[in-house]
Amino acid sequence: MKFVAKFIFWLIGWKVDPNPPEGIQKCVVAVGPHTSNWDFILGRLAFYQYGVKGRYLMKKELFWGPLGWFLKCIGGIPVDRSKKNNLTDTAVRYFKENESMYLVFSPEGTRSYNPNWKKGFYYVAQNANVPIYVAYIDFASKTGGFHSLFWPTGDADTDIQKIKDILKQYKGRYPELGID
Repeated sequence: MKFVAKFIFWLIGWKVDPNPPEGIQKCVVAVGPHTSNWDFILGRLAFYQYGVKGRYLMKKELFWGPLGWFLKCIGGIPVDRSKKNNLTDTAVRYFKENESMYLVFSPEGTRSYNPNWKKGFYYVAQNANVPIYVAYIDFASKTGGFHSLFWPTGDADTDIQKIKDILKQYKGRYPELGID
């Protein structure tokens, strides 16, 4: 799949940042800006090129028939959002049960403009005692990749603002919906 991903990126004129994540077995990946469904496709291809298996929490209603099988194959983890359950605890349990895990989140929580990010990704990283890898997608330069590693300090608001400051330099497919 690595070579297929490289070929597709070459075909569409995109480049993946040449700095792969090294030496990290477990982390939360906070990727942004998230303004289009293409973000997932490009991100998944980039993970193939890096040789990293990303995992994604997805609503369980998507996991039916062949689509469910496909989503599990590409790293989807079904979650029941209708029940009052603690997704943070569920995600932390996945970290404990796996030797290697890159759990990917879009902190904006939507493809629309949202200045108030969801904080679940932060609390998952903090409670699982894993770093946050900041990843980006930049439609302006047609590049994407891992930017930097970030360890939660316990001050969620300040830390999330630092992550926003990193990601606001990049433009989503619809820049007006991106991070400010």
